[in-house]
Amino acid sequence: MNVAVIESLDREGRGVAHVEGKALFVEGALPRERVEYELVKRKPSYDGGRLVRVLRESAARVAPRCAYFGVCGGCAMQHVEPRAQVAAKQRVLEDALWHVGKVRAETLLAPIHGAAWGYRQRARLSVRFVPKKGGALVGFRERRSTYVADMNRCEVLTPRVSALIAPLRGLVSGLTLRDRVPQIEVAEGAETVVLVVRNLAPLTADDEAVLRAFADANGVQFWLQPAGPASARPFHPLDAPPLYYTLDEYGIRLYFAPTEFTQVNHAVNEILVRRALALLAPRAGERVLDLFCGLGNFALPIAAGGAAVIGVEGHPGLVERARANARANRLAAQFQVADLFDPAACAALPRCDAMLLDPPREGAIEVVKAVAAPGPRRIVYVSCDPATLARDAGVLVHVGGYRLAAAGIANMFPHTAHVESIALFERQ
Repeated sequence: MNVAVIESLDREGRGVAHVEGKALFVEGALPRERVEYELVKRKPSYDGGRLVRVLRESAARVAPRCAYFGVCGGCAMQHVEPRAQVAAKQRVLEDALWHVGKVRAETLLAPIHGAAWGYRQRARLSVRFVPKKGGALVGFRERRSTYVADMNRCEVLTPRVSALIAPLRGLVSGLTLRDRVPQIEVAEGAETVVLVVRNLAPLTADDEAVLRAFADANGVQFWLQPAGPASARPFHPLDAPPLYYTLDEYGIRLYFAPTEFTQVNHAVNEILVRRALALLAPRAGERVLDLFCGLGNFALPIAAGGAAVIGVEGHPGLVERARANARANRLAAQFQVADLFDPAACAALPRCDAMLLDPPREGAIEVVKAVAAPGPRRIVYVSCDPATLARDAGVLVHVGGYRLAAAGIANMFPHTAHVESIALFERQ
């Protein structure tokens, strides 16, 4: 029998132990638990284990709410009490900052969190027609697998979206091109739900009739996407309300297309925007750069306070969307296209009094390397990957002359191992 005492959780939510000096990762095990495990992977630097039995249980262990937990790969931490999930993510951030960037935050910010269930307003659902399963499967992929989980609901999707999974299985099963629909992307706004069908073949007249009837019966709008994201177009009904979410504190409405990036958790996003602006403290008349600005999620609230905002984004479509959102909200903000992974483009950025960064998982290494003295007085960095945040923090602190004044996490994805974080850098 293999037995280990779990020491911590890693960034994927796995229990970490050390056996004979070698790291061991056990899925489903929690810190301070004594567990029996089966060895399933041997590598030179670590082993992987499958949890067999918990011999001494952690006080943080709870019964998973979802019947598909453990099979579905959408969640990794439903067996962990929500407050313990937040604490574990905070430790992941702190460990990354120290071990990768060799920095520590002077102040740890209180974690941002919201509803633990029914929070997810965006999802990319996989689709597969499997006759042995009785028809089409619609949902998330199984854990560490390309198979689609056999599920009829989802506890982290909003109730309105979760309730569509079972009907969608029936819908796809009834299409003539049921073997040619690999995914359905879901986007929920304040007034409508859009379902983007990735169709690898043209719909027949019968298929179109089925989609129209489903949309009318369920109060959703279908889009069709025959190729890449840019090919997505509304199908039915054409007079549906547009997708948008609100930032009520600033009186802002942000419109978006279903294939454009927005945060999946609008409630936590609103709190995150509020904290980012409180840390950035933009003043009226100051010039503020919002880099990787997307559709204006941070830039427009900054503009509402009177600062002169320049939003920079690499995707032309998002820049056009940001400009349209500025016009719709009657706010003065500039938006421009630039490749923020290009050193020359980063070196050409205008000087500013304050800077906000919200990069993708790759981080903002070329931007932080280009920040030259005297540089902005404050930089707020919103991150979806602790490792790249830590790497960039090391450059800002050890090369750029900044101090890491504060950092903390935002639990944007409860029950997953995903860590969203925010950090404040101030000029020394």
